[in-house]
Amino acid sequence: MTGIAAPLPKMPRSVLFMCGMNAIRSPMAEALARAALPKGTYVASAGVRHGERDPFVDVVLEEIGLTLGRHQPRTLDELEDDYFDIIVTLAPEAHHVALELTRSMAVDVAYWPTPDPTVATGTREQIVAAYRAVRDHLAALIASRLVAEERRKGA
Repeated sequence: MTGIAAPLPKMPRSVLFMCGMNAIRSPMAEALARAALPKGTYVASAGVRHGERDPFVDVVLEEIGLTLGRHQPRTLDELEDDYFDIIVTLAPEAHHVALELTRSMAVDVAYWPTPDPTVATGTREQIVAAYRAVRDHLAALIASRLVAEERRKGA
């Protein structure tokens, strides 16, 4: 199992991001990873439970030129593929489920604790700032833990 702070020893060919409802953190990570990782890398996201698409995710991704496209939240049961080189969990509930699912599989599971921006209160700008913080947190983790190793190899 991959530790919280460790970069991967090699570039994954397939990555699954998991959170509670696949509405905020995991689809945001999916969009960021698709933009950062090599084109042949398969990237997906899923939630433990059903969720609804969150419009603030679209707002903060558009700020950096990304989009979720037609993404609709989906659960693990709705995934087309079920094999991944790594599953990155972003919430405790997702992490526990991923560990249960992979007990008999050779899949790395990494836990990247990521705050839930829906707990933010205040003005619209304060709420959007919480979503930006999550976006930037995920982008930094993807750059340092998924992309950095490939760049080191190519240097």
